Amino acid sequence: MRGKRKHVYQHIIEDLKRQIAEGKIRHNEPLPTQIELARMYNTSEITSRRALAELANEGIISRTRGKGSFLKQETERTAYNGLQQRAELSQIYFVYNNEIASAYHHRFFSDLLTGIKEECELHGIPFYIWGMDDEFQMPEGDDIGIILHPHLKNGNEMPLDLLRQWKEEGKRLVTVHFYYPHLQIPYVIVDNFVGGYLATEHLLSLGHERIGIILTGKSPVEMNQEFALRLQGYKLALTQHRVAFDLELVCVLDGERESEQMGAEGLNRLMSLEQRPTAIFATSDSKAIGAIKAAGKRGLLVPDDVSIIGYDDILVSQFTIPSLTTINQNTLLLGKRAAQILLFERKSEQMRDEIVPQLIIRSSTGEAKTASPEYST
Repeated sequence: MRGKRKHVYQHIIEDLKRQIAEGKIRHNEPLPTQIELARMYNTSEITSRRALAELANEGIISRTRGKGSFLKQETERTAYNGLQQRAELSQIYFVYNNEIASAYHHRFFSDLLTGIKEECELHGIPFYIWGMDDEFQMPEGDDIGIILHPHLKNGNEMPLDLLRQWKEEGKRLVTVHFYYPHLQIPYVIVDNFVGGYLATEHLLSLGHERIGIILTGKSPVEMNQEFALRLQGYKLALTQHRVAFDLELVCVLDGERESEQMGAEGLNRLMSLEQRPTAIFATSDSKAIGAIKAAGKRGLLVPDDVSIIGYDDILVSQFTIPSLTTINQNTLLLGKRAAQILLFERKSEQMRDEIVPQLIIRSSTGEAKTASPEYST
């Protein structure tokens, strides 16, 4: 029996690594863009995008929006072995806003903080957590590195003029989860676009074509970065499978934080449509769990009557009935990379890293009952 066939993105990665080893790709020359790679390997841009993101996650290349992907110099690639002189930081802080302190019990943040802590301990750098008050006071000192989560109450973000001021003052900043390219502040984010694509593509691969999506925001055009990008990924997956985008299947709910109640309300709205969806992408585990409970109250079986996928892979998601198919955001690596940028990258203002999330398949998704021949397996 033959071994498991490799995915196209893995072939792209291996081929690029071979070219690097043979000296065909040099550190001062850009790699092919995701569009060029897609053409070269006769595949989709989402596949070539994933290949580049995986190489960036391995520390082999660096990616800069508007400029492209570049092979890291040898001193950069060996930074994690201690061969590169470390920037003179005495301590690193994770800075958050006190308004949403309760949200930091979420697995996203526990894994993020663990990643930062492990990287700091590896290099003997003290790590602290700093809660900002309404006056947005920050830790002071030229030898302090700051990992900032610029998220406020009600889904708002910190004022841009404040971030611009900190940048001009020379504070050594890295933002996580949100980014501001025009401010030239380095950032590390989870690729929510890819995450939204992976979740939707999974449902499409099971034969679902009428797929509802539950989002947090004020309207389909007014929501924060993470949900807007998940919606874009959802749309791309539909397009690639030649399934028409239907605004009727987009349910946007306003709320200060993710909740099961939002998921229940979203499912009830979608299931009240004349043409009901056979699957729902809830865009967070809290909403997905609420949707599963609401489905049960309506006498619907998950996944027999409706498949439901979440996003976050919170700890309880593996213990729900049925266990929840979801997207793991790989935030442990997110934390490590944020600390590494502060510790090792001399030109950190040029650093922009995107971490690739992972599809976790459990029991809440299954094949559509009326799958079309094109998508049935």
